[in-house]
Amino acid sequence: MNSRFNRLTGLLAAAAMSAPMMGAPDAWGEEVSIGVLHSLSGTMAISETSLRDVVLMAAEEINAAGGVKVGGKAYTIKPEVVDPASDWPLFAEKAKELIVDKDVAVTFGCWTSVSRKSCLPVFEEYNELLFYPVQYEGEEQSLNVFYTAASPNQQLVPAAQYAIDELGSKKFYLLGTDYVFPRTANKVLKAFLLKQGVPEANIMEEYTPFHHQDYQTIVSKIKTFAAGGDAVVLSTINGDSNVPFYTEFANQGLTSDDCPIVAFSVAEDELRAMDTSKLEGHLAAWNYFQSIDTPQNAAFVQAFKDYCVKEGLPGGADRVTDDPIEAAYYGVYVWKAAVEKAGSFDVDKVREAVYGIEFAAPGGKKKMHESNQHTYKPVYIGEIRADGQFDIVWESEGLVEPDSYSSLLHPGGKFPAPTGGPKAVKH
Repeated sequence: MNSRFNRLTGLLAAAAMSAPMMGAPDAWGEEVSIGVLHSLSGTMAISETSLRDVVLMAAEEINAAGGVKVGGKAYTIKPEVVDPASDWPLFAEKAKELIVDKDVAVTFGCWTSVSRKSCLPVFEEYNELLFYPVQYEGEEQSLNVFYTAASPNQQLVPAAQYAIDELGSKKFYLLGTDYVFPRTANKVLKAFLLKQGVPEANIMEEYTPFHHQDYQTIVSKIKTFAAGGDAVVLSTINGDSNVPFYTEFANQGLTSDDCPIVAFSVAEDELRAMDTSKLEGHLAAWNYFQSIDTPQNAAFVQAFKDYCVKEGLPGGADRVTDDPIEAAYYGVYVWKAAVEKAGSFDVDKVREAVYGIEFAAPGGKKKMHESNQHTYKPVYIGEIRADGQFDIVWESEGLVEPDSYSSLLHPGGKFPAPTGGPKAVKH
């Protein structure tokens, strides 16, 4: 495992020199607890279970490679796993349980923005850290969260530009699940499209509840909207609703030639539950794909498959990697590197140590932003293949700097101040 760890990551380019330990509770001794806050049941389990799996894999790798080294000691990571069960208020309760009862040093978790926003006040109240691994709508910058996935300018906007430039799209159907991410994402998308000269009449917007299953009427409307060509669906559907949506799309005879779907929440892991033979040609915008052809990524993909086999996890050797899986994985390593750089588990010291860290992720080099809690990342557009993988059809030139707030929604350039951070009185 040591050799795999070294081969996979070379983590981290920012050399983490251990200073004398300060601020770590004595109760941790030579073991440090981390929280894992992902839905293992309910509508989001289709996506979040794999994030639990890869965080545990990262913790196992780090332990096998000698643990987290602070103050002359090597600390073994002890994961504390809870299941908020796709119940948004329960995320806050489980976050508090991890912080207060489990005494975790950091938490890795959440998928939907409503779950993140549910537990954000808890992390800010206790001044604890959450590493959040899923692309989102932006319009947030908490000093208690590190956002290791995409902000809108690293996913939404490049995808819409690709649709205009490469697909020749002139009509846009914005279809999403009814919660904060799709609604805010579509505000960004609509502002961008209008700025590009797309008539408002050519932009449709519709939402369905979580776990929605009947897409017959909506797909019929899309079919009418797409008649004559030049239409695209920009989809922010989340969770298991993607299965009936894509199924109904194919059942009504629509293909990517008639009206391509560009998805922002469908990746390789979700495609495992779909008949991908009918989805060829549809697209997704991400910052990582399993099909990235490098030795480092091949090693990561194989390591995840091997881990799933070893642990007897459903799917075993057929498991896949995807963007949120990669972001969840390297988030653990970024935290480890920051702890070692800070020489402490103290949240305020670790936060400062994260800023500007450069590191080698499975999909390539990345960097944490110097101040805004987000991550410099490449952007990719992928086309679905019959085998459930993606052919990369477009990529950005190098890493794209993340925006915590979109200039499209704040044209005056006046952005809100960060929330959270150090507290005068500790709990």
